[in-house]
Amino acid sequence: MTRKIRKSWEKFARQATQWTGRPAAFAIAVAIIVAWLATGPIFHYSDTWQLVINTGTTVVTFLMVFLIQHAQNKDTRAIELKLNELVAAMPGASNRMIDVEALSEQELDTLHRFYRRLVAMAKKDTELTTSHSVEEAAMRHARKKKREQQIESAAAPPPPPPAP
Repeated sequence: MTRKIRKSWEKFARQATQWTGRPAAFAIAVAIIVAWLATGPIFHYSDTWQLVINTGTTVVTFLMVFLIQHAQNKDTRAIELKLNELVAAMPGASNRMIDVEALSEQELDTLHRFYRRLVAMAKKDTELTTSHSVEEAAMRHARKKKREQQIESAAAPPPPPPAP
């Protein structure tokens, strides 16, 4: 697509999706339906009368699918880029999370399982502000448990002397 056509498409798609998402657009759609219903008795609720609304709504729906998909794709990409920037800027964040949307479903499922483990570990933490990558969380959790065991064993009374 040439640059000029693409720019024109972008402008049209943005304006159309913004306009159709407004209450006025909904009011116009309701008015069209009410006008169509009102003309039913005039046209004796004929097949042609029904075909008018069916054809009109089908065409509008078909075209809106492409406009909405375009807007959703653009919004999704913008959100992904913003999240990538945050991940890249955060010290300690896993850079493997940048461009994660390019992973396969199976890879995303594997990653999801890792984060479920992270959630399970986080639920055991008493501080709400504790946050880490999966790897850091596993290491910190292991160290924390080791320290807790050491403290418990240090606080425990010494074992009795062996019997003679």
